[in-house]
Amino acid sequence: MPRRIALVVFPGFQSLDLAALGPFELANASAGEPVYEIELVSAEGGPVASSAGITLLTRGFRRTPYDTLLVAGMLGAAPADPALYTQLRRAAAKARRVASICTGAFVLAEAGLLDGCRATTHWARARDLAQRFPAVKVEDDRIFITDGAVWTSAGMTACIDLALALVDADLGPAVAKAIARKLVVYHRRGGGQSQFSALSELEPASDRIRSALAFAKENLREPLSVEQLAEVVHWSPRHFSRAFRSETGYSPAKAVEKLRLEAARALIDAGHDSIGRIAAESGFGDEDRMRRAFLRAVGKPPQVVLREVRGGV
Repeated sequence: MPRRIALVVFPGFQSLDLAALGPFELANASAGEPVYEIELVSAEGGPVASSAGITLLTRGFRRTPYDTLLVAGMLGAAPADPALYTQLRRAAAKARRVASICTGAFVLAEAGLLDGCRATTHWARARDLAQRFPAVKVEDDRIFITDGAVWTSAGMTACIDLALALVDADLGPAVAKAIARKLVVYHRRGGGQSQFSALSELEPASDRIRSALAFAKENLREPLSVEQLAEVVHWSPRHFSRAFRSETGYSPAKAVEKLRLEAARALIDAGHDSIGRIAAESGFGDEDRMRRAFLRAVGKPPQVVLREVRGGV
């Protein structure tokens, strides 16, 4: 029997979230048979318009169980529709798993389906989610999170990462990797990966500071002292430090730490399981130094992050 995937939409849903259906469609094509049965579902059924004005024909919630409920996100506030939340709670109680895309986490939270769960959403709305729903354990810098049968993803194109992870859990990594290649996307950003790249977050204005950061990223196993980075751009260490902090908001040492953290998390996502090797490859040098950096940045040691990734969370 095909697994029934329901994308739950409502007036004003974000049309980009339809991209989450691509991996399931390609899984069917790859298998040569319907592995997934895909439905667009709304509280009332019938035509539903997205925030872009695109109208889709939907059906109402079925009484028979869904395998996976995927809740779309929206640009504005969550819909004020009691019928939607009632039906969502009823369907979620019988579904194997429930997932939200981007700000769809607000819909799950409004329905009470995220209480006590770890969850993520678009970085720009994470603080709002945490304030409005204190029972939800919001982690604002994750691509996706799995907490038992509840999955939540970051914003926009992270819906593809979420869908690939769901396919991976169902059909295995080889199938998910083949689908990712057809989609021309990275296979696949792990749930623990940051929503930002360190370089894009730092966003220096001058070519010299960008050059110093590029050098640091390519040479993380070097000491990368202020003196070394200043020499790369032919500035004095004092002038370099002052200009660097002015342009990025960080000291050179803190910026290098962010680059090393990003590299370490990428190694964890790639399947490396030796903490010592990860510390060496990412430039931390020793495990204790890396542990302190992880505690400062994500509030947990790398061993915990490693276990979470291996557990699919």
